[in-house]
This record gives sequence, C-alpha cells and structure tokens, in this order.
Amino acid sequence: MHRWTDLNQVPAGFGPSVVTIGNFDGVHRGHRRVLTRMVADARAAGGQAVAVTFDPHPAQVHRPQLAPPLLTGVTDRLELLAETGLDAVLVVTYTLEFARSTPEEFVRRYLVDGLRATTVVVGHDVRFGRDNAGDLATMVELGRLHGFTVDVIDDVHGSIAPAGSSAHAASSGDAGELEPPSRRWSSTWVRELLTAGDVAGAAEILGRPHRVRGVVVHGDARGRELGFPTANLAQDATGMIPADGVYAGWLRRVDHPADQPDGFLPVAISVGTNPTFDGVQRRVEAHVPDRTDLELYGEEVVVEFVERLRPTVRFDSVEELVEQMDDDVARTRAWSAAGPLVLGRRPAD
Repeated sequence: MHRWTDLNQVPAGFGPSVVTIGNFDGVHRGHRRVLTRMVADARAAGGQAVAVTFDPHPAQVHRPQLAPPLLTGVTDRLELLAETGLDAVLVVTYTLEFARSTPEEFVRRYLVDGLRATTVVVGHDVRFGRDNAGDLATMVELGRLHGFTVDVIDDVHGSIAPAGSSAHAASSGDAGELEPPSRRWSSTWVRELLTAGDVAGAAEILGRPHRVRGVVVHGDARGRELGFPTANLAQDATGMIPADGVYAGWLRRVDHPADQPDGFLPVAISVGTNPTFDGVQRRVEAHVPDRTDLELYGEEVVVEFVERLRPTVRFDSVEELVEQMDDDVARTRAWSAAGPLVLGRRPAD
C-alpha cells in the first residue's frame, strides 16, 4: 500500500480512483466493512482504492482541550488500513490553514486534480470544508460538476455481549436470554468501553484486541525487585490506555517476526499509578510470565489488551501485593497455555 503525506508524492497520472474520506480512528469493523467493499468496487472498475485521512485529528486542532483520546496512532492506523486491501492512503496534515479550504477547493485539489476520483464513497453525515459547510448534497453537486459519482454508505450497526457474560451465552439463544441492543459501530463506542475497562467488548467492535504502541523504558525496577520484571512503556506511547487495572494480553516486538521465538509473547499488563507504593504517574507495564531473561529496553513494542483480570487495588502490604500478582500471572499463564485463541487471536493473525 502506498503511503503519501503530500499530494506531490502521488505519481503523475495516478488513477482513476475510488476515494473515501475519514479519520478512521481504530479502523474498527464498521470502517473495515466500508473499506473492503470500496476495494472490491475499485477492483471491479479497474481503478485504485484510496483513503484520505488526517493527522492530527481535526478535534486536536480546533478544540485540543476537548479532543478525545485517539484509539490508534498514525503508525497503527496505516498498518490496519493496509490490511483492508487499499492501494493507497493519503495522510493530509490537518492545520487551521487547511481547515479554511472551501468545500469546492478541497474537492477540486485533493479528489479531482490530485487523485482523479471517479467515485467518492461517503456516509450520510459527511461534512467537509470550511466550518463543515459541505455536506452530502454538496458532494453530490460537486460530483456532477467535476465528473465523479457519489456512493453513499449506510452506517454499520451491531451488538456486543454484555460485560461479564460469555460469548457462548450471548449467542446461544437460550430461553430467557435477551438480545443485546444494536448500536452503530463507532470509535466513540470503543472509547466508552475502554474507559470502563471492557477490553473484550472493545475487541468485538474493533475485530481485534485493542493495542498500545510505545518504546520500552526504564522504570522504578520495583517489579524486578518483587520477582516480576516488567516492560514499561514510555509516556508518549500511542493508543488510548484503558481503565486502571490488570489485564491479560500480548506483547509484540515490532522488529521481531511474530511467528519467530520471542516475537509474540503472552503478558500480564498493569495499568495505573502503583497505589500500594503511592505512585502518581500512570503507567502501562507488561510482565512476561516465567521470563526473566528478556532485555527489551529501547525496543518498540505493541501491547494488546484482551481480558481484564481485575481493577487496580491498593494493598496493605507488599506481601499481599505479591500474592495477588502471583495469581494474576497464574491466570495469564493458564490462558496462554490453553492456546492463543483463548486470548482472542492467533499470533499470525
């Protein structure tokens, strides 16, 4: 997949193309259903499938104090978009100057002249251009003017099993089992679930475990002193951090193939401030059961959250903390021994 950050990088004569526009934060199942359909349509028409996205998120520019936490950084967003089969992604640098473009200027520069779009795929609620003045009717009219068609995609709805219930129970259809309410799949919904610590529910909407990416840095070494060495993620790690608690999941070493030894490892993950030790800085720490030989400092890793084991608790003594950590690790060890699918995916997925 081509990755462009400027229209000047688009090869001369590129196209014709089928183009869609969006932030695609998280690249959840709703996004992917639209994108894979768009790719199929582009293939059938002999064109190129292109997504136009923005960095930073527009909300971070217009109202930074109210901007939502991003589910994925740019690296993961592009990695996940590539999995849909897109031919190219154009990442537009979102600035106040760019935001002053009229709907006509945006469409002409990026979609028509830049990508030679013959079809533009949008949702019913599409907004674009200065002050979000452009809407679906505007796009259709500009399509008539510039020679492209507009394909309108309906929202994708679904339901997830209630937190704490088993997937089997939620789908078994047993008498008395209420069908979970359907809701539009959205990045907002995923954020709500992560805020509640429901990483299993978030994974149902994402179609994969939620991930956080960062460089492993030195911490207080307290975990190592207690017999549980951890990989501590730097404070600038990307990806929304779930609610404080202890989770089971995976650690992927970016520079190691996932199907090679030590490239993809089960972990017990701690999120929080270490209240037993009066910590104040919120951290993400991952412990690999039964491994004290790993040296991960300076490596970029991806931590995937699959199941919440428990909330964060302040213990009255270090001994009580160690006893609970032993139990957390034992549960993570048992799940990983049962097979990767127990934790939501295969390493090669």
